[in-house]
Amino acid sequence: MPPFPVVVRRLLPVLLIAVWLAVGGGLGSYAGKLGEVATNDQAAFLPRNAESTRVLEEQEAFRQEEALPAIVVWTAGDGSVSDAQREAATDALASLADADGVAGRPSPAVVSEDGEALQGVLRLRPDRGDELAGTLDRIRAAAEEVPDSRVFVAGPAATQADLSDAFAGIDGLLLGVALTAVLLILLLVYRSVLLPLLVITGAVLALGLASAVVYALADRDVLRVDGQVQGILFILVIGAATDYALLLIARYREELRHDDDRLVAMRAALRQSAGPIVASAATVALGLLALLLSDLTNNRALGPVGAIGIVCAVLSALTFLPAVLVLLGRAAYWPASPAHGTERSDRGVWPRVAALVDRAPRRVWAVTLAALLACAAFAPGLSARGVPLDEIFVADAPSVAAGQVLDEHFPGGSGNPAVIVAEADALPAVTAAARGTQGVASAAPVDASGRPGGGPPLTADGRVRLYATLEAAPDSDAAKETLVRLREAVHAVPDADALVGGYTAQRYDTQTTAQRDRAVIVPVVLAIILLILIGLLRSLVLPVLLVATVALNFLATLGISTVVFQWLLGFSGTDASVPLYGFVFLVALGVDYNIFLVSRVREEALLHGTREGVRRGLTATGGVITSAGVVLAATFAALAVIPLAFLLQIAFIVAFGVLLDTLVVRSLLVPALIRDIGPLSWWPSALAAGLRKPTGPSAS
Repeated sequence: MPPFPVVVRRLLPVLLIAVWLAVGGGLGSYAGKLGEVATNDQAAFLPRNAESTRVLEEQEAFRQEEALPAIVVWTAGDGSVSDAQREAATDALASLADADGVAGRPSPAVVSEDGEALQGVLRLRPDRGDELAGTLDRIRAAAEEVPDSRVFVAGPAATQADLSDAFAGIDGLLLGVALTAVLLILLLVYRSVLLPLLVITGAVLALGLASAVVYALADRDVLRVDGQVQGILFILVIGAATDYALLLIARYREELRHDDDRLVAMRAALRQSAGPIVASAATVALGLLALLLSDLTNNRALGPVGAIGIVCAVLSALTFLPAVLVLLGRAAYWPASPAHGTERSDRGVWPRVAALVDRAPRRVWAVTLAALLACAAFAPGLSARGVPLDEIFVADAPSVAAGQVLDEHFPGGSGNPAVIVAEADALPAVTAAARGTQGVASAAPVDASGRPGGGPPLTADGRVRLYATLEAAPDSDAAKETLVRLREAVHAVPDADALVGGYTAQRYDTQTTAQRDRAVIVPVVLAIILLILIGLLRSLVLPVLLVATVALNFLATLGISTVVFQWLLGFSGTDASVPLYGFVFLVALGVDYNIFLVSRVREEALLHGTREGVRRGLTATGGVITSAGVVLAATFAALAVIPLAFLLQIAFIVAFGVLLDTLVVRSLLVPALIRDIGPLSWWPSALAAGLRKPTGPSAS
């Protein structure tokens, strides 16, 4: 036998496998190292040009501002605070002045107006990382020395510690849940021993490569990564790599029925499936890269990180998996190996679904369209004004309980005051304007100790800071309304060049920026997907139809999510980025399944005509696309193991939306529309003009 076939048949597959095992396997440890370069400091992901971000930048001039406030709250056991308890609380705070992780001099203990609680503030160094929890434990231990009282620790430092705890072990837990779900589904669907292991191995190798690339970029400050982006990367790579692998595996199984030569069968499978796989990957990757147009730093981070993951997933599916399948041949499918010369059975669920669509297409698409529109009617009720502090964590969190106690006894904004930076010469006028603003409980300049009103104001580069405590809770709509009035008031002070930041301002600016991002990014993503579909299908009518159906699927999913989040789970709203994330994932991934279906329908229509092409394409792809959809939904649902409302909401939206798209839009709505419209669906290609004559059974 000539040497070239030997190289192709044996050496090339072995070489590809060896390269992937060396590269993907050797870099696999970086999936567990991403936490080393990740930051869960939410201030690092604010809008780049917002006023609250400019306040943070100006505060760098006040060196002691490099700190996270920790607010210690004591409640008296007998209902009222005694002088002895107040003195003991002040002593406890003072004893922590030189503690490891504490920056500056703590404040004295302050009694609440109702006389039932005490409050003190410590400023902690923000670069403590995993040591922050230990610092808070030392604070609690010292605070518990106050007799006859209960101790709570609130504020940004406590929230930061709870966030770090929520993301602890994300790599092992999330991967374990996702891979277990994929393995069980593949075992049930394919009834094969080796095939699920091959698919999972390819996905894990792709994740190792993607993690190493992201780690290198984050380590050099090219990208910012937080726990949310890290979790989505894991799920996206596992889900996408599995989807692409399932499409190739299904096509290879078909070719093995027609050709006994495993290499020829793989060549045919790659020729027919590589185009749809690459086009599908391009829609997701380019859709994610459109997030670079966002002004929110975490959105901009997710874009390239997700695109890197998709590229690695498609590389694994088109190189590692074909090499393994060529070496194993039919043995990969054992014990359900495809026999040479057999045909796919015309019995089963999908032949019956295809027959229903063929028999009554107009009734099918009318009913499904009406159902989707009914679900979409609830979409406007979804609130994206942000998640309140007491809803950030799905499970009980110490910082949330402490914040509730703080709000009971002190003004709502005590833990997170608004921060005003202005010219020092205009300090009296700015202070008066802030105090005169409706909804502001108090306002005072910050002294050298970092406390408001305790001494001469600290200045830096001719600028001064003030803390304005709001009457309403800092995450409430009332606080945002007060913030708008406060900004108007201090901006009107002549020659003050005043800026207002702080927690409430950051939430308000994030919400405003997220609305702007949706207005910019949504049409860009739709345009990208439309152009890819036009290039793949060489048609104008069908791409527009597909984009419209996946957009409708997104709106229907938002409608169902509104009912689930607000009426069943009790969420008062969603994070400002949730609708945009849901749109990018659902539209891009929804087009994936439609590409798999329509590319096969087009392939069959070239031989048998549009009507027969719809029947054959839906029958051939129904099982594999449904399996892929179930796998992707299960992997995204695994995000719910992280006890954060944001990830739970993303997990539900994507998982439910993918299932709705797979089982309804792709299975019923799209094929019924193509069947009803007929050859005009392919306009202006040759299929629409009738230049391609059908040659199959439907030619008559």
